[in-house]
Amino acid sequence: MSLTTEQVDPNTSGWAAKLNCTISLGSGGRNGDGCLAVKSSAAGEMQARSFSSFFATPWVEYEAFCDAAGGTVPERIGIRWMDSSNTEIGITWSLTTAAASSSWHRIAVGGVAPADVHHAYVLVSATPAAANVTNFFENFYFGYPKTTTGNLLAFNTESGEIDASGWSAEANCTIARQAPPVQWAVDNYYAGGHAIAMTATANGNASMRSTDRPDATPGVEYIAHAYLNPPTAASTTWVELRFYDSGGAQIQATRGVLAAPGTAWYRQRASAVAPAGTASCSIAVGIDSATAGQVLRVDWVVAATAPVLYAGSIVPYADASFEQGVAGWTVASGAAAVTRSTPWGAYHFDGSYAGSITSATATTSVIRSARFPLPAGATAGQNMRTKVLQQVAAGGWTVARGIRWYDASNTDLGASTSTPITAPSPGWWSLSNDFTIPANATQAAIEYTLTATAPTSTWVIDMVGMWLALPANSVEAHDDTASITLTLRELTIGQLLTVYRILPNGSRTLVRGPSGLYSQTPITSDEVIIEDYEAPLGVPVSYYIETLTVGSSTPSYQTTSTVTLDPGDRNECWLKDPGQPQRNMKVLVARAPDWQRSIEQAEMRVRGRRNSVILSDVRGGLEGDLTIWTRSDDERDALHWILDSGNILLWQSVPGMGVSDMYVAVGQITEARVTGYAPEPWRAWTLPLQQVDMSTTTGVAGSAGRTWQDVLTTFSTWQDVLDAYATWEDVLFDRRIGG
Repeated sequence: MSLTTEQVDPNTSGWAAKLNCTISLGSGGRNGDGCLAVKSSAAGEMQARSFSSFFATPWVEYEAFCDAAGGTVPERIGIRWMDSSNTEIGITWSLTTAAASSSWHRIAVGGVAPADVHHAYVLVSATPAAANVTNFFENFYFGYPKTTTGNLLAFNTESGEIDASGWSAEANCTIARQAPPVQWAVDNYYAGGHAIAMTATANGNASMRSTDRPDATPGVEYIAHAYLNPPTAASTTWVELRFYDSGGAQIQATRGVLAAPGTAWYRQRASAVAPAGTASCSIAVGIDSATAGQVLRVDWVVAATAPVLYAGSIVPYADASFEQGVAGWTVASGAAAVTRSTPWGAYHFDGSYAGSITSATATTSVIRSARFPLPAGATAGQNMRTKVLQQVAAGGWTVARGIRWYDASNTDLGASTSTPITAPSPGWWSLSNDFTIPANATQAAIEYTLTATAPTSTWVIDMVGMWLALPANSVEAHDDTASITLTLRELTIGQLLTVYRILPNGSRTLVRGPSGLYSQTPITSDEVIIEDYEAPLGVPVSYYIETLTVGSSTPSYQTTSTVTLDPGDRNECWLKDPGQPQRNMKVLVARAPDWQRSIEQAEMRVRGRRNSVILSDVRGGLEGDLTIWTRSDDERDALHWILDSGNILLWQSVPGMGVSDMYVAVGQITEARVTGYAPEPWRAWTLPLQQVDMSTTTGVAGSAGRTWQDVLTTFSTWQDVLDAYATWEDVLFDRRIGG
């Protein structure tokens, strides 16, 4: 869809009245101020449609959604399928929203395009009982289904936008699909239109599970989560992550019970490491001790590999984030108790819960995690780093942080501890320490020695981590790809990141990232790996990194060591696509350009004067023909590939060849044979180059998190993948044929 159609800004040109209505531009939208106002002309159903149609491919899943509001009558959304002669084949409708709501809420529908489809329209509909009733719509989408990156479960299981077939009644329940009017965030495209509703048949436990049984790997940590809408705040509702062996027998189940503060929508998580013998997994939800007729609704259902809170941390997600309980945490000594915070959302930094340590008396207690194997490569004398986010919720505490060490036979080797400090307050604080690994240690447990300074004290912790301490940054040259890898560690999520490349002459150039140049780019992970394909050849390069807290004007900074790329054979040069470095290649130079620099001039001949008056603009950049050879069919194909996109390229030559690194646009190319002998693989190429400025907005294109699992989840067979994409590059970027 165009932005005008999607946002209904600045006008309604993307929409047309279809049945019993007039349309106009409303205000107060969520995705921009404008919205589509659809007013009934008489009693009965009214419909509006997208002005333009959109190409669709037979037997492919599509999704349409928007945000809607209307306090008089509920609404629905549909996909109108058309054949090549613009004849309607049929309409796939969503359910009608369960009740009218004047608040913005999501309506959505999914469906498989019919066999003879050529294109499709998006429809919105409502059925008022009188004329002059208005419903509002905006934030539209039509295209391939929006799914959570890395989700092992299919689109219909995640969202229920097609039907309820992604779920199976397991015990004491029936399953249906409903369309409650729920106000999700405007940019939450994974939840909304439909929810799966499980209704308890009789008093007792009730449960349902996904019909998906995706593959899972032993030893890998997984997480399952879903939004639950419990029937009452007192209901015991839960999410369960299950693992199965190759014969389909369940071998492990890990449950996360929701501590609901009310009857709204709450995300509940459960995580676990897949045990030996695991072949597949699934997700289940349920109510314990349900009353007949109680309904549990579910939306935005995900099973995926568990998130990494800190790069290299050996603390499993369950122990680090307390989402399903206290995992392996125990009270080693003292009067304190360790529990999960309650209710949902009361205390949390990651997820929806935190660990809560309470002491009714002003005494000392020791809290200890489970034992975790040290990471590969960790040896005696190196440092392990611990980190915890903490908050004093009541009273006061002094805290000594430490690690207790164990050998391979679980023998206690003693603890390394820090000097006690007063727990900082108020709000969340990050506390980290380094501890040296002793001889023979193979396991470690995090240990906190806590002294309550007042009766009824509470200390809350979240995002606990422990990892092998490594340098804050490192650089590595890759001569085969003429690139430098810059690794930044232990960054603060939410801060802003700026990265400069520094040359020996002191010049600074911003380094390119996924969304353009790294210039106050929000940090979304504590470890950032940057592949710099634009670093010069044969020149010492270092990097200057700034991190800035939002709202602050004083950045922190760090610098790296220097590294130099081997320039290679001086007869060769690199052609690089800054936005798509997978296309980069090295070519053999036949002749460097003879440069020209054009200029726009206006000549004015003055009568009676010998010399003209010349008015000039600034002189243009370099222009000339670069002549190169390709020496094989593979090189020839690679050169076509990098030139096919028409993107701005970076031309790099070996220092000392009289040519600086240059961003160029390539004009009409010539590919010539070097002999009359047909099987001769060599070709002579003429590339007309025109110097241009470096793009500041082009990002390094990649998968944006797309994995083979996303392909596997979307397509049933490899033949389906081959039918949907023209090239493997299209698979990477999800550019489907006809999309």
